[in-house]
Amino acid sequence: MGITATDISQRIIEAVLAQKLAPGTRLGEQPLALLFDCSRTIVREALTRLAARGIVTVSARRGWYLIAPSRDEAREAFEARRVIELGLLRGRRPLDKPALTRLKKHLAQEKAALRGDDVGARSFLLGDFHVCLAECLGNSLLADTLRDYTARTTLIAMLYQSSHEAAQSCQEHVAIVAALEQGDAARAEALMAAHLASVQSGLQLDTQTDDPLHQLRQALTPLSPPTPATAAASSTSRRPRAARRDGSDPADPAPAYLGALL
Repeated sequence: MGITATDISQRIIEAVLAQKLAPGTRLGEQPLALLFDCSRTIVREALTRLAARGIVTVSARRGWYLIAPSRDEAREAFEARRVIELGLLRGRRPLDKPALTRLKKHLAQEKAALRGDDVGARSFLLGDFHVCLAECLGNSLLADTLRDYTARTTLIAMLYQSSHEAAQSCQEHVAIVAALEQGDAARAEALMAAHLASVQSGLQLDTQTDDPLHQLRQALTPLSPPTPATAAASSTSRRPRAARRDGSDPADPAPAYLGALL
């Protein structure tokens, strides 16, 4: 059996969750048909489904492309996730053993991904935790909805340069599962609320602008001429200096610590 529209849409969602497709990425019908070795009709069906789910959009000039949410849409997406996820946790009974086993296995995969260098797998697992939790709480319908909202917030995190640490997300997931294991639904709900708030607060929503020329305008702003004090300091900095013990010039920048680049 050949590939289906469901297969293609699922692959696109997975690529978004893994942060392999950026907001606004164009999704051409012909390239996708060649990639998946199928007809453009099947590709169009997959993209139409994703458009209905709010993941892609289409225009007469640009064709199909991934959404690039505005600041207001970003806030709405997080509000929708709060309604769904906190509602699922509210008043829950302790999870059964199979559900806890599945969640702990997922957490182990997250921790392993954090130790590795596959950023895509790490991103996917951190987002998929919320879908997995919804399924373990017994609501597959809301889990499907949550998958789409998680994909949206992944695109939002890429667009608005999230500073939320992956390790922090994993730790917060561990705490939520621990509360559920102890049968403390109220604590699990409070931890989830704090987690979502922390992820949202890591976004640079307030520093973004709707001006389409913002980045270009900043880049092309005329440079200010150096003041006399600045010029004097620059002249002073060019004076000969004693060499370091290793023979290097102290004016040269210190060698970068590799750990800071990873």
